[in-house]
Amino acid sequence: MNAEQKIKRRLTRTVVAGKLKIGGEAPISVQSMCATRTQDIPATLGQINLLTKAGADLIRIAIDSKRDIEALKEIRSQTDTCLSVDLQESYRLAPFVAPLVEKVRYNPGHLHHHEQETPVVDKVKFIVDAAVTNGCAIRIGVNCGSLDPNIKEKSNHRVETALNSARQHVEIMDKIGFKNFVVSIKSSDPHEVVTVNRLFAAEFPEVPLHLGVTEAGLLPMGEVKTRVAFEQLLALGIGETLRVSLTLPFEEKNREIEVGRKIVADVYSGRFRSVPKFDTESMNIISCPSCSRVENEAFIKLAEEVREATKFAEKENITIAVMGCRINGPGETDEADLGLWCAPRHVNFKRGEELVGTFSYDEIIPRLLEELEVIIASSKNITPPDEVPQDG
Repeated sequence: MNAEQKIKRRLTRTVVAGKLKIGGEAPISVQSMCATRTQDIPATLGQINLLTKAGADLIRIAIDSKRDIEALKEIRSQTDTCLSVDLQESYRLAPFVAPLVEKVRYNPGHLHHHEQETPVVDKVKFIVDAAVTNGCAIRIGVNCGSLDPNIKEKSNHRVETALNSARQHVEIMDKIGFKNFVVSIKSSDPHEVVTVNRLFAAEFPEVPLHLGVTEAGLLPMGEVKTRVAFEQLLALGIGETLRVSLTLPFEEKNREIEVGRKIVADVYSGRFRSVPKFDTESMNIISCPSCSRVENEAFIKLAEEVREATKFAEKENITIAVMGCRINGPGETDEADLGLWCAPRHVNFKRGEELVGTFSYDEIIPRLLEELEVIIASSKNITPPDEVPQDG
């Protein structure tokens, strides 16, 4: 019996996104997200073509304004690729984008940003109504970097909070009577991804799951983190669609598809390449994938510079988050020892939840290294060089 026959995939209901079927007996689909700004129509179409040629089953685009929607209309007229749209914080845009795409994604953690007096169930129904009218699928995208504050305040554990958020929205969908949806519960920690998805799959065996290690970061470590989660979950038959979230130059986004397909092929051929337990006792650099939400492309180069500059401390148990946008930037940098949350013209530098200051892209590396050395010295009870008392 070969490895493929040994893996018994769970049989979920089938979700239909245009010509793409997710779950049921459909093969595992692999997706990615455009890194280009949606309003840059030629660049976005170029990226869609790049990802399509690499074998992407679905491509996600971020929408944040009416101008983005106008651009999406032109993009839609020039491609028949299966498209998903990310509503970000703008749930009221759903009726405008649903006619143009096959799938709509919303994050429960972002529904509180606007119209806070409106109940969450009403906001979800607003999105669902647009999806039903236009025959769209929906993804409920829970992300540990941007959890619903109303649920988060009731628990200090990220996995529990994320699972409760997903549970709440599945229950809302059940009450509305909408079934054409998938769920994703993502974290930058691959072990959290495994734990929370196993728990969800056991509780909701009929709901298709989209797998992802968010902010997996630069290669090769980004692939390693992703493999740690995917290899364990896919081997258990969990996961109907997936995305590998890597920090890549725009012209290399096709590598997300290539890595994703390689992981699936390896698992079903019995080739497991990840370590049994991801080493969290050494330097861990979290960086989000280069996507259209990134507010300055310099973020990609900065992530590479951080990796090179901190090699001297690669054995230290320290987490550095390099985040490119306002969506998951605040949450992931709060959880890291040191966080770089990149704005269009400056970098917000944080130590845990505390803002150290704002610095230019040219200034941030030296300042990061100063703070890193303080953390290392403090963990070893060593007085930093500039604090050593002088004989006098």
